[in-house]
Amino acid sequence: QVQLVESGGGLVQAGGSLRLSCAASGRSFSRYAMGWFRQAPGKEREFVSRISRSGAPINYADSVKGRFTISRDNAKNTVYLQMNSLKPEDTAVYYCAADTADQVVAYTRVYRYDYWGQGTQVTVSS
Repeated sequence: QVQLVESGGGLVQAGGSLRLSCAASGRSFSRYAMGWFRQAPGKEREFVSRISRSGAPINYADSVKGRFTISRDNAKNTVYLQMNSLKPEDTAVYYCAADTADQVVAYTRVYRYDYWGQGTQVTVSS
């Protein structure tokens, strides 16, 4: 079992940067792959990025590739999402999620993840 708490969201102008953090409870963080998802009003929850338990491989949605960077610090039970060159279309609630399986398929799908945080709001103004 794990509890996840996101932080670092806020209001930023287009072109700006934010760094999101997700702090996990429990003893098994290093055993989980971790993902970031986002959900805009009226839209389905959308895959953003995933990092394997060992730190590789790393995957990104095409929409954020080259702008966002996911990382993790297993000693701190924390996963990060550095977001640069933010665009208004990045506006959403961002969620951290844990995947307890080692080998997974369809890692972009919500159903692959076992635990979710409550989300943190990111708003990008034009």
